[in-house]
Amino acid sequence: MMDSMDAARIIGYFKGKTILITGSTGFLGKILVEKIVRVQPDVSRIYLLVRATDAASAKQRVQQEVTGTELFSLLRDKYGEGFDLFIQEKLIPLAGDITKEDLGLEPATFDDLAKEMDVIVNVAATTNFYGRYDVSLGVNVMGVKHLWEFAKQCANLKMFMHVSTAYVSGDSTELILEKPIKPGEALREGMHLDIDDELRLVSDVKNDVATTTNAAGAGAGSDDARAAERKAMKELGLQRARHFGWSNTYVFTKAMGEMLLGQQQLRGGDGDMPVVIVRPSIITSIRADPVPGWMQGTRTIDTLIIGYAKRKISAFLADLRMVMDVVPGDMVVNAMLAAVVAHSVERRGGGAQAAMTIYHPTSSLRNPVTYAVLYRSGRRHFKEHPRVKDNGEVIPNNKMRFFTTIPRFRLYMILSYKLPLEMLHMSNLLLCGLFSQFYKDSNRKYKFVMHLVDVYGPFAFFKGCFDDTNMERLRSTMVMNTPEDDMFNFDPKTIDWDDYFYRIHIPGVLKYVLK
Repeated sequence: MMDSMDAARIIGYFKGKTILITGSTGFLGKILVEKIVRVQPDVSRIYLLVRATDAASAKQRVQQEVTGTELFSLLRDKYGEGFDLFIQEKLIPLAGDITKEDLGLEPATFDDLAKEMDVIVNVAATTNFYGRYDVSLGVNVMGVKHLWEFAKQCANLKMFMHVSTAYVSGDSTELILEKPIKPGEALREGMHLDIDDELRLVSDVKNDVATTTNAAGAGAGSDDARAAERKAMKELGLQRARHFGWSNTYVFTKAMGEMLLGQQQLRGGDGDMPVVIVRPSIITSIRADPVPGWMQGTRTIDTLIIGYAKRKISAFLADLRMVMDVVPGDMVVNAMLAAVVAHSVERRGGGAQAAMTIYHPTSSLRNPVTYAVLYRSGRRHFKEHPRVKDNGEVIPNNKMRFFTTIPRFRLYMILSYKLPLEMLHMSNLLLCGLFSQFYKDSNRKYKFVMHLVDVYGPFAFFKGCFDDTNMERLRSTMVMNTPEDDMFNFDPKTIDWDDYFYRIHIPGVLKYVLK
């Protein structure tokens, strides 16, 4: 049984703690860093590992991409002229690289950090669905291994937290449980996934590409050679993901990262180190604090809002009756902080094996919301806050057409765009290439849209529902008696989705993404 928990216990836990956070320049990482230093100014230090050439570059990245954002406005208002000094004392940028041995740190720095570290939170990830396979393996898989190797050197470490994604479990019509991924486990039945084999395959393919480009006269390091390698790595990632049953390179490599973490935990007598894996679903804009609506980057569901706002799309791939599992970013961070406190222990060495705990900060089971709610909220927003042209003319709101299957959408695209393009192509030939550039640009855009359908389509029709038994058990320990306690709310049942989308999320997308 977990002890009861309130804001005072969570805030008190982080007093005097030394924390290492990776991925602090990303959306979720920023929210985590800001929350800790805002609620507990007496945290000892938070080390932010960022990819940079040197300490000065690391400091500049943190200033520009983390503390310089509007997310830190409450802290900036609180400390005024002393803000920079406060940040300088609490947030320590580290020039490093999780894809490298020893995190790319100097030996002395590595050893000094290990002596004082209390908590490690790995938020770093490359989230590109169609990213380079070698890069995704480096960050999402080998980065986990290198962080774990560092964790083993930290004698006082009380918690190792790894942020993954709920979609590592694949698409299933059954309830998707909070359970670890077994070593070698693939989604496609009868297959065995070996991480070392995948690393070797990447190396072999790179060598083959280099041999081919050299034979074609493109020297190593040339633009043609780099382009060929990039294309090969992107295609290989998607091919291997689907070979084993995952939909894209991102979720595939995140699954391997979890698998590797489980293997590493079982080896080397480190079973007494608490390990928590947090698997959020689609993370959306901040709901409550510090800045409602704040967000960074485009989520899959936001393409609907952006396309509608720009009037760039008249049709969309979605079934309005289907549930989209989304959760505000601040609620994910609240769940992470509560989990750190709930599972942290003093390591005694030689103790019993600590179980790996999986959490699903998700909404589809407790408070499901459909695409129809998002679309309805969007139409309401644009009706009450109409867009206007430069000349002041109000832009009318048109209804969108939704396609409930990928084949139907493909047929629509062929009839509406591909056939006219081919007619343009024929005319271009008859007119001696008069429309060559226009045809090439339009055809490239058409192919890009169809590629997005191929990569993102499975997410549009995701039928799974995420179990959150562990998450609910943790929620049941939370005491919500004061406004301060509510600062750590991560209960999706408290969300009014219509209000959230209309009043917070859609304005946030328009302000922070559609600039």
